[in-house]
Amino acid sequence: MFDLFADQPLLQTIWFLLLGVLWIGYLVLDGFDLGVGMLMSRFFAKNEKERRVLLNTIGPVWDGNEVWLITAGAATFAAFPLWYASLFSALYIPLTLALVALIFRAVSIEYRGKKNSPGWIAFWNTALSLSSFLIAFLVGALLALTATGLPLNENGDRVGGAFAWLTPAVFMGGLSIVGLSLTMGLAFVALKTDGQIRHRARQLLVKASPLFLLPITLWVLYMQVTSGVALTYLFTGLAVVAVAVAWLFAYRGSEGKAFTGLVFFTAFGALAIFLALYPNVLPSTLDEAYNLTITNASSSDYTLRIMNWVALFGLPILLVYQGWTYWVFRKRLTTSSIPEAHDVADLTTLPTKAEAHNA
Repeated sequence: MFDLFADQPLLQTIWFLLLGVLWIGYLVLDGFDLGVGMLMSRFFAKNEKERRVLLNTIGPVWDGNEVWLITAGAATFAAFPLWYASLFSALYIPLTLALVALIFRAVSIEYRGKKNSPGWIAFWNTALSLSSFLIAFLVGALLALTATGLPLNENGDRVGGAFAWLTPAVFMGGLSIVGLSLTMGLAFVALKTDGQIRHRARQLLVKASPLFLLPITLWVLYMQVTSGVALTYLFTGLAVVAVAVAWLFAYRGSEGKAFTGLVFFTAFGALAIFLALYPNVLPSTLDEAYNLTITNASSSDYTLRIMNWVALFGLPILLVYQGWTYWVFRKRLTTSSIPEAHDVADLTTLPTKAEAHNA
């Protein structure tokens, strides 16, 4: 079963697997808060109080969740610079759009509460929903193109025009991560809220999750048919069991266990895809001889050894800090816990230090 790793360099294999762990962390953590962002739209939240509940469920954690994306990108650049260079140069347009969406989403979260105006709030709610959708779709497209390949020549350069990357894999990957994020978002809302919004999230999770998770299921199966091995078949089977258990717990109203099941589904499914790709990191659709692999795309062994020490200390710190954050903000939220909306104080009307002292 583990013959997959035979005759492959150890350091490069370690970092390929660590990158898989970083992407799993991102898909789980930023996945659910992108899902919550998409749920801010009118089709789920019935009024502004419910939207504020949704936003408060991710308020303490959303920016920390994005650290996983930044870390995955930085680790790719350091461990496999040729993979990073070929991927980013081939995908200028979608990556630029993803960056714009990331910026717009952060601005939406920060700005929507700065003015108590229905038009202002509605605009930023829409911006938050659309940017969350775009991020999920474009990240999924990026990962799908990494798994299925790009038209790369012998130098790792893209062949074709600016839209040579626009293939069916883009839509398969994009819809996969959008569906996964919506499912994770519904499970998280059901876990973190109470009252009508909790029950609505759980009911929609039970009814819609099979449809939402269909694209990523097809993606996993496609990778197994084209390049699967015994180990990836095992992870595929575990993913199927995990999602079935998650659905059953959601049906029974055990939100915590349902969310945990979806975490395992995401982890096993991602491992099935990543290991089906191994030892390639970016296949060429022109010729297998042009594939980028963990060997020809990696940094030197010296660089990878230094990175091992950084990861040995840095990754546990990140996990402990984020675990502490989720523990501190573990309580459920309801609409009754949300104060009335108000405008941000006009600083020009605040008393000066002297006036406050005399008072």
